[in-house]
Amino acid sequence: MLTIPVYNPSGQIIGQEPIDEAALGGPLNPRLLKQALVRYQANRRQGTVQTKGRSDVEGSTRKIYRQKGTGRARMGTVRTPLRRGGGMAHAKRPRDFTQRMPAKMRRLARNQAVLAKVRSQDALIISGLKIETPKTAPLARMLAAVGADRGCVIATRGVDPAVYKSGRNIPRTEITDVAWLNAYQILSHRKLVFLQDAFEQFKQTVGLERAAAGE
Repeated sequence: MLTIPVYNPSGQIIGQEPIDEAALGGPLNPRLLKQALVRYQANRRQGTVQTKGRSDVEGSTRKIYRQKGTGRARMGTVRTPLRRGGGMAHAKRPRDFTQRMPAKMRRLARNQAVLAKVRSQDALIISGLKIETPKTAPLARMLAAVGADRGCVIATRGVDPAVYKSGRNIPRTEITDVAWLNAYQILSHRKLVFLQDAFEQFKQTVGLERAAAGE
């Protein structure tokens, strides 16, 4: 059975938490993880670009001069893309890049991402962290002590303003509610850091406690 190390804020290992691989979806499914990442990035695209085509610019639809007999090259309307002020050829239009994924697949992708971090020994739990007032230095020292100062996502139980304000200006560090955690956030950072109470909530969410009890 896999385990996640538990650290204190000083960077010392004080225990470990068992993880049942089956409760997190069993063997890793790379295709599911890729689909979750592509969906997340696609849904961030705005798709609001637009340029004017021939039908969007002002001007008459009358042919500028007759087709033959002038000795000049044939010419259409003033809206043609060949003339100054004309419409753009193959004009860009707003697009919706949204990709949908069932809730069960999103949850499974999140669990598989956690499993990937546990397997690569890039997941850890912090126990006993107490930040009463926002202050960056203590949180930065703690991340350096546990080896997560090169990039991590920190999962908290609910929105913790003190922790969020303490870490929001630390480079490559993201702080989020464990209930909002997704596969992209986990896989796009080097380390996955659970605060102790956030990990307890995560266990309840995915059923790790029932798996440990053999149910």
